[in-house]
Amino acid sequence: MSSNPTGRKFLVSGASGYVGGRLVRALLDDGLSVRVFLRDSAKIQGQPWALQVEVVEGNANNIADLNSALEGIHTAYYLLHSINLGPNFDKIEATMARNFATAAKAQGVQQIIYLGGIANDEKRSKHLASRARAGHELASQGVPVIELRAGIVIGSGSASFEMLRHLTHRLPVMTTPKWVTNRTQPIAIRDVLWYLRNCAVIETPVNRIFDIGGPEVLTYADMMQKFAKISGLRRRWIIKIPVLTPKLSSLWIGLVTPVPTALAKPLVGSLISEVVADPAKSIDSLVPPPPEGLLDVEKAIRLALSNISDNSVETRWSDAGIATAPWQKAQGDPEWAGETVLSDFREITTDVPLAEIWKEIEGIGGEHGWFGAGWLWWSRGLIDRAVGGVGIRRGRRDPNYLRVGESLDFWRVEELEKERKLRLYAEMILPGKAWLEFRLDQLDGKTHLVQEATFAPRGLGGQIYWYLVLPFHSSIFPTMLRNIVKSAEKKIPPRT
Repeated sequence: MSSNPTGRKFLVSGASGYVGGRLVRALLDDGLSVRVFLRDSAKIQGQPWALQVEVVEGNANNIADLNSALEGIHTAYYLLHSINLGPNFDKIEATMARNFATAAKAQGVQQIIYLGGIANDEKRSKHLASRARAGHELASQGVPVIELRAGIVIGSGSASFEMLRHLTHRLPVMTTPKWVTNRTQPIAIRDVLWYLRNCAVIETPVNRIFDIGGPEVLTYADMMQKFAKISGLRRRWIIKIPVLTPKLSSLWIGLVTPVPTALAKPLVGSLISEVVADPAKSIDSLVPPPPEGLLDVEKAIRLALSNISDNSVETRWSDAGIATAPWQKAQGDPEWAGETVLSDFREITTDVPLAEIWKEIEGIGGEHGWFGAGWLWWSRGLIDRAVGGVGIRRGRRDPNYLRVGESLDFWRVEELEKERKLRLYAEMILPGKAWLEFRLDQLDGKTHLVQEATFAPRGLGGQIYWYLVLPFHSSIFPTMLRNIVKSAEKKIPPRT
């Protein structure tokens, strides 16, 4: 495609998120000029498009940052949310949207495109009400807003899909709340991106709300049965229990799926409402459906499962990061910040080629595990889930390759230098900040591997925590180091 056929510059906010990361690639594939706005540019370093976009770092609560991001922009995509930030997320979202609208007006932005959620049911959840309010705030300053209200998004790596997949896989018999019989109109991520990218080339600004959904209206229970059939599982037994509240449901989902309770709660809350598109809000007159038609639920599930099987999951729900405790949000280097640093340092020198050792390090976690003491890792993840953390079941996007910024069980990839260094930042709930780092180099013709766990405690409680878990470290970390080398050694092809 020719370079920037529209002559416009586009801003994608929330580019490190599930939809944003895919939208950036789609816009670039269309030959458009893209700037991204996000809090931490390190989170997109591993994206194949990272060097093709202009990057502005900042906070959506800071007007100066927003002015910098929106300067010279024709069309701005608003893909920000705050549903992980506690009970006041709706107020935070409203403030962010109002700030964005104010800056967009000041910078002469011609069009805002916002992805929200279908909210036609009067019994709408707090989450859906907040999304609708954000749309209202975005339109409050007079900049035209195309508000696309979507149903449940089905796609490899989406939170809704992961919740559906794990519930169906793990529970042949389910006691469920009555909301599983509410109607919903899911839409494939492929079709969400179709509407988002085609709104970019509309000739004149539009100020209107549109509902976007797939071709089917069905219940959540129907979706689970369809998933079971496609996956070759027996039909699921679904027993409705009226007393299961959204809070109890989200706690249960947090226990049996990779989706943490903090994120499950607004997702479950949305299912209390009937999420069905209103024909009066159809987008067809502005953006017709794809030539091959919208994907039905079965095709969307099959496509998602195919991408997972082929290790071609482009983005995941966990890419944007999870807020834990305020002191954990600023990662950085604790030594530069003058913090107390406690560490567990291990090293080993081996004849195993460096490249083979690196394969084991880059493949750590997820289905490959953590090279021993599996029950201790599982227990730590369970404890983290119990106190509201992400737990260890987020897994990996790809079983063999990592990229900076993505999640890895209860870690996040903070730094990666191929065949040299992997640094992981802990996103579990801790009284401080923690890292796990692997470093490789050649020493006298041999491979030298350093493994270092670092902890910056927060106050006395953090220091007590470190010494309480020290006995477990003395078992976990030496075992991990030895088993990395042993695993790599086993995979070296025999000499002929």
